[in-house]
Amino acid sequence: MSEIEKAVMTLRVRRGGPETAHSDAPHYDSFTLPYEPGASVLDALIWIRAAVDPSLAVRYACVSANACKECMVQVDGKTVYACTERLSAGTMTIEPLPNKILIRDLATDIVPPKETLAAVAAARARKA
Repeated sequence: MSEIEKAVMTLRVRRGGPETAHSDAPHYDSFTLPYEPGASVLDALIWIRAAVDPSLAVRYACVSANACKECMVQVDGKTVYACTERLSAGTMTIEPLPNKILIRDLATDIVPPKETLAAVAAARARKA
């Protein structure tokens, strides 16, 4: 395959914030990108941020080590780690986790409810 005929694939990414009066209505943006066998969904999302749309919100820290547990998303309806889920040819739909509080795009609040600053402060107040 020549450089001109490189394989491409499409990521259909859910965009927008929580459904409030002050945020964008949820919608999907499609991104066409080079398809590299063995590349991860996280690799593709990072490529989109670097080459196409730096406003794409996605949470990650460790990049392909599956150590931080921050890059969880839904790919075609299945909950996965974006750093370990491999791209497939064709079109893939990427969405935020449905059971977490949405911040924006694919970024969700991953802090366990009992570990938020408000929960810790309330627990300390009860002990005092």
